[in-house]
Amino acid sequence: MLTVHHLQVSQSDRIVWLCEELEIPYELKLHQRDPLLSPQSIKDLHPIGAAPIIQDGDLTLAESAACAEYIIHKHGDGRLALAPSHKNYAAYLYWFHFANGTLQPGVSRMAALRGAKVDPTNQVYKIYQDKLDNYFRHLDERLGASTWLAGEEFTAADIMSVFSMTTMREFFPYDLSGFPNILSYLQRATSRPAYQRYHKKGDPNIDLSKLIGGPAPERMLTAKLG
Repeated sequence: MLTVHHLQVSQSDRIVWLCEELEIPYELKLHQRDPLLSPQSIKDLHPIGAAPIIQDGDLTLAESAACAEYIIHKHGDGRLALAPSHKNYAAYLYWFHFANGTLQPGVSRMAALRGAKVDPTNQVYKIYQDKLDNYFRHLDERLGASTWLAGEEFTAADIMSVFSMTTMREFFPYDLSGFPNILSYLQRATSRPAYQRYHKKGDPNIDLSKLIGGPAPERMLTAKLG
């Protein structure tokens, strides 16, 4: 059976959500941060010691995009991906890869700069903040014209993207008030029954209501860890 190793409060939430959307059988194993980074139980599974990690027979696989594609095509009959013949195939590819190629690195850079207490007037800080703001404007414009990122059909591109605008705000509590289309999108996405099942199974202690609103939430995770 497929086993999903989920580091709680992390981007591996994508893989639990994906399995719930596909309604496939899987075993969920939860791991807790120690105190902030991966525990030894995750490090023992894969050389880079980062979640998500999936196991399927003799296979152990990391990287959320790789895990998502593997599950979709090996266990999901290609569902939640768009075929090359689909009219929105290029949009699907773009937004699927935008999630970890552009959006998540942009959020992570700002989280690191904020964590290092870099002066917001610093030129580097301002450059990367401007870049992140531009990413959000790009997303907001897309979501003003389309229900989901690849079009009117919910796909894995959405599953890949939502983490950076929800759970990641536990680490970097940025403000989304100026992006109404993103906020509406997050309401739609997190209201899906499969997302709710993931949340109940994988991260029941996350206060989701604070992560899908506009104002910057309290820095919850780092505050708890000191």
